[in-house]
Amino acid sequence: MRPADRFFTHLQKGVPLRLELGEKDLAAGTVRLVRRDTGDKRDVKLENVIPTVKQLLDDIQSNLFTRAKNFRDENTHDAKSYDELKEILDKQGGFVKAYFAGTPEDEKRIKDKTGGATPRCILPGENRGKCFLTGKDNARLTIFAKAY
Repeated sequence: MRPADRFFTHLQKGVPLRLELGEKDLAAGTVRLVRRDTGDKRDVKLENVIPTVKQLLDDIQSNLFTRAKNFRDENTHDAKSYDELKEILDKQGGFVKAYFAGTPEDEKRIKDKTGGATPRCILPGENRGKCFLTGKDNARLTIFAKAY
């Protein structure tokens, strides 16, 4: 298998850190480390590989978590009414937080009229308010989104 094929196979699997060790690297006593999240390449002495890999994996985890959290926060919007929910989903997409106390029939109606938006999760805790659809009190804060 060619190196490019091996690299792509591991990229598809989501391997976060690639270690490259060829004949020249071995003769020089180094290993090349390539981060998947940033593409940064670094040559490291063989005796420093284990502590460097541990540190890099922690850094990669932190970086991926921060990027995912920022993406989620930037793409989550609040809606107080059905019209606002529909407008956000049509124009911006992403996730919409709204208080919801509807029935499965209400969920189906929202899905049909918004082109596929459904409740994705009900946020934990005591987040209660007035339902954006039915007007009922004691509705729970719910995330809506479309599947793409």
